[in-house]
Amino acid sequence: MKQLLLVCCLVSMVFSCRSKKAIVTKKSKSNTEQVEVKTETNKTQEEVIEQPKVYANKTEKYINTYKEIAQKEMQLYNIPASITLAQGILESGSGSGTLSVKANNHFGIKCHEWTGKKIYHDDDKAQECFRKYKDAKYSFRDHSLFLSERKRYSKLFKLKKEDYKGWAKGLKAAGYATDRKYPQKLISLIERYKLYEFDKEVLGDSYVKYEAPITSDAVTYTVVKGDTLYSISRKYGISVKELQKANGLIDNTISIGQALIVKLSSKK
Repeated sequence: MKQLLLVCCLVSMVFSCRSKKAIVTKKSKSNTEQVEVKTETNKTQEEVIEQPKVYANKTEKYINTYKEIAQKEMQLYNIPASITLAQGILESGSGSGTLSVKANNHFGIKCHEWTGKKIYHDDDKAQECFRKYKDAKYSFRDHSLFLSERKRYSKLFKLKKEDYKGWAKGLKAAGYATDRKYPQKLISLIERYKLYEFDKEVLGDSYVKYEAPITSDAVTYTVVKGDTLYSISRKYGISVKELQKANGLIDNTISIGQALIVKLSSKK
């Protein structure tokens, strides 16, 4: 009887040890796995989360979106990136206008001899035909081709690339827009958002800030209603070409209130 009790006790002790050992091992393994999974999950979340860039307004967002495209067009076609961006902002309403949203047309270029897709939109006249693009980048390229391949814009490419004021005035003079204040609007955008900085990046060390030639003792004249370059040249005894050269003009276009250099003192 004693022997039987002894055997039963030994068997009970063996099963008890095995049970405890199994529970401890399983618990340890489970804890290790949980820690490893948690660590990897946290690492993945940190890598994926990115803070969205915040812009002060839609124009700043537009500039950041298209600045590199404008600079590439400048490298290929010699059109100042500042002018391209300013025109895009003005013509497309910083990318929110009907033509830019529905047709990716950022420069208001009409159909003319266009054989691609079209969209009709009220402009100077009702339901005029405008070009439609698959992507906005094609609109920027077509803008470059539109200016570089038309003779009426050829004078623009004789200007210095730094001379965004000359380009702005030249676009209006060549008939790009009918708005009388078009040049001033472009210049205002360029100077407000410092778009000329993108020209600097493209030109590098060759960039030189352009300023119309002037001296402290130059004589100036303020344009009034009825004035023409010819009438002013006759008044001051100089040629129209001399007036254009002194004021950085590429044609005969002048505006009321514009200050013109009409005489430079001779060097002693």
